[in-house]
Amino acid sequence: METFDHEKIEKAVKMILEAVGDDPDREGVADTPKRVAKMYEEVFQGLKENPADHLQTVFGEDHEELVLVRDIPFYSMCEHHLVPFFGKAHIGYIPKGGKVTGLSKLARTLEVVARRPQLQERITSTIADTIVDTLQPHGVIVVIEAEHMCMTMRGVKKPGAETVTSAVRGSFETDEASRAEVLSLINRG
Repeated sequence: METFDHEKIEKAVKMILEAVGDDPDREGVADTPKRVAKMYEEVFQGLKENPADHLQTVFGEDHEELVLVRDIPFYSMCEHHLVPFFGKAHIGYIPKGGKVTGLSKLARTLEVVARRPQLQERITSTIADTIVDTLQPHGVIVVIEAEHMCMTMRGVKKPGAETVTSAVRGSFETDEASRAEVLSLINRG
């Protein structure tokens, strides 16, 4: 996505307001098309970014034990209904060959991936695969817990229902004890 077309979004939002029977020129919503365009530019900025870029900064460190960042808050937009889902992510990896990245880089990777029209399942696997491809660690685990407004506001209407997805790669796939250890660390809290 080279450029962001504010004008096109503004026209579309005005049409939506008209289509649902509202007056797009009334005081409360007259500036809504502009506000929505500005918000969409922000919440979909991940379409312009490569999540692997944030993992390029690595440090040589003699550490080949678990690195886990828990409870990273995030939000995204469901690609099916364009309504938010939000929650927290837990990202862990076991470095190989002293290739360690900054802790904030894991959160930034999540942010880039989440700031696209998305599915929770895809966020989970994309983060895991990006870490594997970029850092080549012994293992990676990503667990995401989120509430989807498409289930809260419409359809089944079940507020508070949480969806949990996970992706395991490398040693976490094959070593049950390591996987159990990191899951217990994620779940303690």
